[in-house]
Order: sequence, then structure tokens, then C-alpha cells
Amino acid sequence: MAEVKLLGTWPSPFYYRVVWVLKLKGIAYEFIEEDLNNKGPLLLQHNPVHKKIPVLIHSGKSICESMIILEYIQEIWPQNSLLPTDPYDRAIARFWIKFAEDKLPAIWMVFRTSGEEQKKAIRDSLKMLETTEEHALGDKTFFGGDKIDLVDIAFGQLSQWLQMVEDVTNVKLLDASKFPRLQRWINNFKQVPIIKENLPDYQEMFAYFKALREMLLSSK
Repeated sequence: MAEVKLLGTWPSPFYYRVVWVLKLKGIAYEFIEEDLNNKGPLLLQHNPVHKKIPVLIHSGKSICESMIILEYIQEIWPQNSLLPTDPYDRAIARFWIKFAEDKLPAIWMVFRTSGEEQKKAIRDSLKMLETTEEHALGDKTFFGGDKIDLVDIAFGQLSQWLQMVEDVTNVKLLDASKFPRLQRWINNFKQVPIIKENLPDYQEMFAYFKALREMLLSSK
């Protein structure tokens, strides 16, 4: 079996995307934790452009950016496929993956900002949640139907990190009465054994991001 290494850091939802897919596909790997305040030589060597995690190293070759890593894993290890076989369904899945990539950053702007800038980020986040609720989920258990796929992985940060953003900022975004489909999806997603077993401890994550937000705001 080819050597697989994953460079990441435990609080990052983008790192967890890769963990979930590797485990769903049964791929053994070595985890190498990076300190983003003191980036190691391996990270600087394998992601010299952005110097960010996650980075997958497969047989000495590096792949960067979480969704690109997931596409690579899907192609190299096609077992337990996480994309539909039908071309149309696969195109729809890729549409929603792109939507998640484009729109989910609004939630992190709620976390990183205050004042008028945060108010705009709240509006953008609510619009993103409304679109996802109305058009993406329907009555399905997961985005693709009865089993988890790459669209669920793309939206996976809503499962735990959204609550953290709400708690740290005291801003309520996901009202269960307004977003029942998304709330149901979060519950379903977190009950998948591999997801449930591979989520960061909430209290540790809350403390980490609370301190990070205070540092970000104080530096402005």
C-alpha cells in the first residue's frame, strides 16, 4: 500500500473533511499535526504556495486544498464511492459542493468581524442557509439521498463549527424552527459512526476559537 500522510491541525474543519473521507474509504494514513503559528518544514515544503493545511502526501507527492484532496482520493481509491454514478446526479453534487465552497466562508466572517462588517456577514450567512434549506436538501436524509457523500462532507462544518461560531459570537444563525431540514441533516450527519468518532471535543474547540476571536478583534 502506498504511503499516505495527512498534515493538519485538530480545530480545522477543512482537515476533518479529509479525515472523514479517508476513514469512510478505509484508507490507512499517518497524521502529522502542524502548529500554524510555527509552521514546520514539511508543510512549507509540500505547500509552498499557501502554506496552509490540510495537505495530503501520497507516495511523496503533495495535494493541497481540502476539496481538491477529496477529488483526488475519490479518483485514486474509487471504492466506497462518494459521488453518484449517474452523470447528471454527479453534476448536481458538484454544483452544491461549489456552492458550499463559495458561500460557507460567510459564517467565518461572522466569527472574524464585528459591527457593520459582521452584520453583512450575518445577512450573507442567513441567505446561504435559506438557499440550502430550500433547494439542496428536500426530504432526504443526506444531500445525496440515503447515504453520505461528498456534498455532506463539503457542508460538514455546519455540524459542529456553526454552533461554535454562534456560541462564541452570541449570534444565532441556525434557528431549528426556521431551518428544520438543516437541523435534521446535522443530527443525521453527526450520528454516522465515522463522523461521530472523528469530531473535535466541543469544549476544547470553543475555548480555542474564543481565544482566537479575541486575538483577531484586538489586533484590528
